[in-house]
Order: sequence, then structure tokens, then C-alpha cells
Amino acid sequence: MEARISLITIWTDDLIPMKEFYHNVLGFSIKNDLGEYIEFDNEGVRFALCSRKVMYDYNEDYKKQSIGQSFELAFPCKNPEEVDASYKEIISKGGIPILEPQNMPWNQRTALFADPDGNIHEIFADLK
Repeated sequence: MEARISLITIWTDDLIPMKEFYHNVLGFSIKNDLGEYIEFDNEGVRFALCSRKVMYDYNEDYKKQSIGQSFELAFPCKNPEEVDASYKEIISKGGIPILEPQNMPWNQRTALFADPDGNIHEIFADLK
């Protein structure tokens, strides 16, 4: 095995709102839609959504309810102003507000929002 990530898949029990969020709100183009598995165009690491029920026959662990914040996707912005504008746009299109844009002690302007499943994600830009 290589110590390298090739694919990130977000497992969900409610695929349609998640598909609409990542496509219509965040702007990912759909590369492949197989109904229960959707892969988006993304530079670098492959990115997909998949219905948990696809795996029910293979492993009982996929039937367990997911609890807590176990991962975060971080989306870079060109500058701090773009963080503010992107946050407003994401929230106006249905993103769940978590943390309004603010300057952080690690020298970035950061904002947090959630998808329909409650996964919290970040947009950020380095401060000059």
C-alpha cells in the first residue's frame, strides 16, 4: 500500500439532498452518477458520495448510525475577501451556517458550514 489518498467517499443515508448540495451549492460537476454512487469531477483526489445501503450485504458496520464530526473538507479561497463572499453564497444556497468568517490565530481567515448530513466543512484563505 502507498501512503497516499486516492479517493474520498462520503457515506450517506440520504443521497439526493447530498448530491444536490455538492453539485448545486458547492459547484462540483458530476462525473459519474450510478444512482447510489455519485462521483464528482475534482482535481487530484477522487471525490464521491455513496449510499450506505450499498454496503449493507457486505458489512454490518455500514448500518450503524454515524455520530459526531469525524472528518472535514477544507476549500481554499484566493484571499480573505473571497472567504466572506463564498460563505455568504454557500449559506444563501442552503449551506448550514456554523461559524461566520473570522481571522484565526493560525494566520488564516476561516468560515465553517455544514452539508445536509451535518458534516462540517471549512473555507479559508491565508492572511497576508
